[in-house]
Amino acid sequence: MKNTKLYPFERNRYYSGKMLTSSDFQAEQTYFNNKRRFINNLMYGSGVVCGCGVFSLDDLSLLVESGVAIDGTGREIVIESSVVKKLSAIEGFEDLNTNLASLCLRYQEEPVHTVYTTNQGAGEDGQEYEYNRINEGYQLFLMDSAAAGGEFAMEAEFLTDAALFESDDFTVKLVMPATVCRGRNVKLTVQVEKISAENKKLTYHGVIQTPVFLTADGGHEFELDLEDISLEEGGCFRRDFWLQVQDVDMVDTSVLLKSGSARAYLDEMAVEAASSCSLKVMLTDGSPYELVNREIGRISLEMRNMGGVRDYIRLADLRLVRTESAYIIEEVIENGVKNYIVSPAQEMLRSEYMEYFDKDPEIARASAVPAVSSRDLEGSAADFQGPEVATGVLEIPLGESARKGDIRYSGEIMHGLGKGNVYVEIGYEYIADDPVMGSGTKNTIYGNPNLFEGDQKTAVNAETAVKVMNDKGSFVVAARLLENVNYLVLTYRWVAIKFPAGNDLGLAADYRDKSISTDTPTVVMGTKESHYFHVQYNNMESCSVAYELTEPGSGEITPDGIYTAPAREGVYEIRIYCIDMPVICTYAYAIVKKTGFEEAES
Repeated sequence: MKNTKLYPFERNRYYSGKMLTSSDFQAEQTYFNNKRRFINNLMYGSGVVCGCGVFSLDDLSLLVESGVAIDGTGREIVIESSVVKKLSAIEGFEDLNTNLASLCLRYQEEPVHTVYTTNQGAGEDGQEYEYNRINEGYQLFLMDSAAAGGEFAMEAEFLTDAALFESDDFTVKLVMPATVCRGRNVKLTVQVEKISAENKKLTYHGVIQTPVFLTADGGHEFELDLEDISLEEGGCFRRDFWLQVQDVDMVDTSVLLKSGSARAYLDEMAVEAASSCSLKVMLTDGSPYELVNREIGRISLEMRNMGGVRDYIRLADLRLVRTESAYIIEEVIENGVKNYIVSPAQEMLRSEYMEYFDKDPEIARASAVPAVSSRDLEGSAADFQGPEVATGVLEIPLGESARKGDIRYSGEIMHGLGKGNVYVEIGYEYIADDPVMGSGTKNTIYGNPNLFEGDQKTAVNAETAVKVMNDKGSFVVAARLLENVNYLVLTYRWVAIKFPAGNDLGLAADYRDKSISTDTPTVVMGTKESHYFHVQYNNMESCSVAYELTEPGSGEITPDGIYTAPAREGVYEIRIYCIDMPVICTYAYAIVKKTGFEEAES
């Protein structure tokens, strides 16, 4: 089909005495056909509506089931009954060059029903017989899968990206929506692309900082480890990280590569990696549903036309084995190849099937309704106007020449609570031997360390001050040494607190009588063992809870509360809180000890 453009639309204008010719009646049919196909294309897109399954009957034959599809120009393609085809009899078979072929479906018209014409010899093309009807049929054909390709993805302003690493062989990018919604979750994708044909492996390590986003562990940074990534030319590898957008009064924010954290290796040989990378993201109060609808709706007809039109439907990929005399069908692949159109007529059946996956059927039916922000729910935890809290660890480098009385400064630190009055407290963090635990434990001293005489050997006596930059949402820490030290770096734990405007620090609802607890607040277990922490609800209805480990390296816990102990002994803390009411929380403790068998092995 050479001209795939369906508009502008032009219809017949009738008037008294108008002489109608065959071209007028053809224009009448063209107008209504193009109108219908235009709506089909915009409202439904292209793909399979129903049926059109592909099966191999034997090594050389295929069965294509009856069904309906719509192509890229909105034309309906109907396979009225199942059809069996020999592979060698399908058009395009002789032109295959690879062992992976795509079976495709195309709209095809065929004139039928010859009749005697009364206008013989009229014009140069005068004929004795003409075709009286046009049969709207279909055509099955084969082509190499590489040539068939996927659906065209039009560039839009919805996503933004920034390069973490670039070389002649690989590129590593951060990709996420250019605008995100406050108080919602968002996916950050790390995308690795191979741009050369060289057989090389990439290893990359870096720390990604997210000032306004909370990571899965409640922090503002996560480690990115890509080990031995091997791809073919043009190949792509993706890894997703889910972040929660904090409800802050900021217009935009950035996702950053932590300075000095990037390391890259090609075939175990160190190569230069970018020392900085910044991905700017805008913040909005709208819901993700509204945001996506706005981005999709802004695509103009001209932009759609720039993408071109594909006038066929991919039904399946065929993995073939070449023999001396023929191709043999090894496998029929439909998953990831066939695109299905969501039909409103099937919504009732779809909802019925979705009930097997959703505890509350209404959730599935409401999935197409604009999401409601937690700030719109009356009487919920979203009405809680208490302080916002953020925490983290900072380092102040001293250098080798630091002596008593010297003043050193940290870098500028984004606390993630936005602009405004924020209180920041810091405490010296260190590791001390604990005779009870038989190992080193982490301690933090807020205030004067001289008051803890037993910790003088490990705690550094220093006078500290914090400068909060209210208009930037960040702070800087200064430390003056009150004694000579041999340390190169001072490590501090910081806690930032932002109170709501005014004096309203109360709760919208009274949570004093509500609480949660676990059946076994303290459990003794062996290394690498697992335990499920079941939650009890006191004076409240059951709700969704989240589990988090308060320290890194203290094992693993799944979203449903299954804790797996680490390989080393210790006492580890698990925080459990209500997702909708974070003020309601409890703590559980795992005492991890090696069993007698494990001690004997070690």
